[in-house]
Amino acid sequence: MNLFRSTLSRILPVACIVFVSHSVACSAEPEAGKTAAARPNVLMIAIDDLNDWVEPLGGHPQVKTPAMARLASRGVTFTNAHCQAPLCNPSRTAIMTARRPTTTGVYGLRPWIRDVDELSGLVTMPQHFSAHGYKSLIGGKIHHGANGRRKKPAQEADVWGPPSSVGARPKQKLIGPTPGGNNPLMDWGTFPHKDEDKGDWAIASWAVDQLDELSKTPDQPFFLAAGFFLPHVPCYVTQKWYDMYPEESLILPPILKGDRDDTSESSWYIHWYLPEPRTSWLRENNQLKNLTRSYLASVSFVDSQVGRILDQLDASGLADNTIVVLWSDHGYHMGEKAISGKNSLWRHSTRVPLIVSVPDGLTAFDVPEAAKCNQPAELIDLYATLSQLTGLPIPDGQQGLSLVPQLVNPDQPRERPAICTHNAGNHSVCDTRWRYVVYADGAEELYDTVADPFEYTNLLAQRDISDQQSARYRNVIDRLSAFLPEQEAPLAPGSAARILEKRADGFYWENKKIVPEDKL
Repeated sequence: MNLFRSTLSRILPVACIVFVSHSVACSAEPEAGKTAAARPNVLMIAIDDLNDWVEPLGGHPQVKTPAMARLASRGVTFTNAHCQAPLCNPSRTAIMTARRPTTTGVYGLRPWIRDVDELSGLVTMPQHFSAHGYKSLIGGKIHHGANGRRKKPAQEADVWGPPSSVGARPKQKLIGPTPGGNNPLMDWGTFPHKDEDKGDWAIASWAVDQLDELSKTPDQPFFLAAGFFLPHVPCYVTQKWYDMYPEESLILPPILKGDRDDTSESSWYIHWYLPEPRTSWLRENNQLKNLTRSYLASVSFVDSQVGRILDQLDASGLADNTIVVLWSDHGYHMGEKAISGKNSLWRHSTRVPLIVSVPDGLTAFDVPEAAKCNQPAELIDLYATLSQLTGLPIPDGQQGLSLVPQLVNPDQPRERPAICTHNAGNHSVCDTRWRYVVYADGAEELYDTVADPFEYTNLLAQRDISDQQSARYRNVIDRLSAFLPEQEAPLAPGSAARILEKRADGFYWENKKIVPEDKL
């Protein structure tokens, strides 16, 4: 039985991410006399807009991702991992700096940290490894967009590969005009082209070439990061990937009619006006199946590119000396909760794949293979985790916690839950059972993610709730909300794109006052 067919099945619960106001305390100093050349390599693979529709997480029963399954068999899959922000720029800023949006003030698609005086000196993960003797290489989308490639790109990494791109495009949009400005990115489907024409093929080819060259200097440790574009829209795929998911047998996402009837009006404010179509438009224009097929096909294609990199890692003789980590910057709605896209504080937007493989005997830590960890994990934990695994010091000011204890023992509890933030005042906080959502106007939601994994029922909106249940829920909320930030940074200078502000006279979306009656 799978979750798409029954919401009564018990699955690994979804947890969120946590706020910690103090610095990481698990700093690991290099061993005395240990040289940089003796340290493990790091291969980081990032995938854009990838939700839990991968084999290791079982988010869709038909998905085919053999390369990610292979990687999972070599390490630990964090089944309860979540992003710090359900949007590319703030999420990637958090990952690369180990600081939350509520600390940096980076909530929207702009600004880039180097354009903000107070943030311009932050040491990103690749820079940290470079400073400790590693050769750092970045290809594709690691930072958001062109960030890092402008204004002295050499300061961000030693080697820059090709930029992220969709690659081949049809002459015109395949699905026709879409609401929200008819954005050219809002498109999906198949048209005649070759896999080799895709931007992600170029990224994988670059990574393969770099691994081949790096194998010639085995005494030089490296930090190689490759970031893929797909399944970010436009989800263009060649016919062979599209045919892997036949329309007649396709299982659609678990969409519940009226799923937002028990959520507040302000739950719409955090994705008020976007180019991503609402579910109603997808249905009315007969695009729900096409989007689902195209997304699944895109996931399988990008998995094949992950496979090309892993194959080269093995062939190069570097596998036994290389830590591999794979992550996505946030999830993606496929019609659940009445929307497509990201920009929500629910499961489909915050839950992400996170797999860490540490070869046996490579570090002082004994990390199992084919293991799963259901403890809350945050993407900002990667900076501290990789630093500790490679014997580097963990810089001050970080807000992530090392995942090494959970890598060694996946059942090791974490004392804190997790937080995902989308613009100031809007957070979801979760542990291994509960997801608590609070909005900037004080509206609240609570979900039992064990009994209700797709978060259909807001327990705080139940009419027949008993006093005893109410008291129990309030205790859960009090415990989780204690981890919310006491102070939240204002918008960083230059903030723009998908910005929500609460002002004295109401809410503003991208500097335009929200009129609730205008909801699409």
